[in-house]
Amino acid sequence: MNGPTQEKVPLVQSNQGRHRNAMPAGLDNLKHIVVLMMENRSFDHMLGALRQKNPAIDGFPDNWTNPGPNGEQIGVQLKADYRGQLTPDPEHHFPHVDQQIFNGDTSPTRVATMKGFVRNYYSQRQDVNHAAQIMYAFTPEQLPVLTTLAQQFAVFNAWFASIPGPTLCNRAFAHYGTSFGQAGMEWWYATKPTVSVYDRMVNAGRTAKVYYFDQSSSSLEVPNLLKNQPMLFGTYPEFLASCHDGTLPDYSFIEPNYTDHDGDNGEILASDQHPDHHVREGDRFIGSIYNAIRRNDTLWRSTALLIVYDEHGGLFDHVPPPACTPGGYDSKPEETAGFVFKFDRLGVRVPAVLVSPWIAPGTVVPSTRVFEHASIPATVTKFFMGQYDDRTDREKQAETFLDLLSLPAARTDGFMFADE
Repeated sequence: MNGPTQEKVPLVQSNQGRHRNAMPAGLDNLKHIVVLMMENRSFDHMLGALRQKNPAIDGFPDNWTNPGPNGEQIGVQLKADYRGQLTPDPEHHFPHVDQQIFNGDTSPTRVATMKGFVRNYYSQRQDVNHAAQIMYAFTPEQLPVLTTLAQQFAVFNAWFASIPGPTLCNRAFAHYGTSFGQAGMEWWYATKPTVSVYDRMVNAGRTAKVYYFDQSSSSLEVPNLLKNQPMLFGTYPEFLASCHDGTLPDYSFIEPNYTDHDGDNGEILASDQHPDHHVREGDRFIGSIYNAIRRNDTLWRSTALLIVYDEHGGLFDHVPPPACTPGGYDSKPEETAGFVFKFDRLGVRVPAVLVSPWIAPGTVVPSTRVFEHASIPATVTKFFMGQYDDRTDREKQAETFLDLLSLPAARTDGFMFADE
């Protein structure tokens, strides 16, 4: 998928929706929320270079460095490649993320410096030059879909992973507003009474679906989530068909392709962007989701698309994760490799972009507004159900994001990404 091609979009007219006279026009017309959650990339690594185009975007400072194993200062370089640099996979389990954030300081008065990424990656191969690749970033031109959407719609300066840890505990926050006391990769832990956002929607007479790529590639979170509700599953081709037919559910959560595997017409590349999968293929996949919504004018005017990443994957970022509402465990804090974690701070910052014709181009959500993955069920629940009592403490305090749909009329400019 190449860069965007321009096309005109008719000016939206009021559809006298269910929120007329109660909400701004963007919310009054909103009928669908779509979330695409990608894998294991940090904000600075993917979007940090956009600071050169718009200083309001909180990308890495020009002089940002991390110390190497001998104290040498290793700076950011715009030398990230789509594949082949991040082998072995950078560490992103809790003890390693703790080192990345605090540079190995375990004292009671420690301060998050974001200076431990190089030393942590160095420990895997004992090669300084290789470890320096953890500080590589992409140019905007390398990621034409993601960076175009970030500049044309809304980019978040302060969206953080919910846990300073790996994939599944962070994805659980997107589905439940909690990880049930887990800070790792345990995948069968949803036995507590907290209700997933999908169950909430169904119980309220709404529609919701998790779309996974195909039978060869679906998240471990899927059996954990919906083991008794197969009607809430869908595949990527079914998502595309629903966009075309105008039958998209009220809420959709999209999982990318997690594996390179054979298809009917040759090799299918993983699109999740997890190191060391092909990052350009992931950018193309993001474009395919946007295009599917954009091709249907009615759907386009009534949909908000959030593109976000589950966690940082061990890659550098310069913004320290903030403290958050403690909680997320039942009987005791998580203890991982000697660390006691009280679920009282967020994980590393990740890319997040919100797309809608009701958002002003060039919107940058300031760092004073802190988001995390619990913001997803919080937003979906608030919009479709209003008051809902069975929410976790983290979800209750989480920021919501639909206020960004603030324009009085939908934009008449528009573009599609060229298919490759």
